[in-house]
Amino acid sequence: MEFFLNDASVERHLPAETRLLDLRAEPDPEGKRIRVALDLTPFQQRPYLELSLTDPDGNAAASASIIEPMGWKLELTLHIRKYGSTAGNYTLTASLSYPDLGEIDRRTIIIDVPIPAK
Repeated sequence: MEFFLNDASVERHLPAETRLLDLRAEPDPEGKRIRVALDLTPFQQRPYLELSLTDPDGNAAASASIIEPMGWKLELTLHIRKYGSTAGNYTLTASLSYPDLGEIDRRTIIIDVPIPAK
């Protein structure tokens, strides 16, 4: 992993100090997918991340598990289950954890998913 983190001037945080710095998300124009970007503090030990997307009715719309990411800046795409069934405010929650420590940090944002074009 050292070749990914070769800048000696970067302070790497212990697991208990690792945090989610930023969580951003944007729906695609068709409302089928959500583009997600996460920024983490530089870490000494790679964390676990859980992403959960719920629709306006509180039903699960998408999820992802990221085990031991290599970098501090992540981008991914969530595909919405039951595409086109519900437009409106979706809730995206990101949770950062370590097996020995449990959940360390959590972020939640609201995403306005448009009505799909027909």
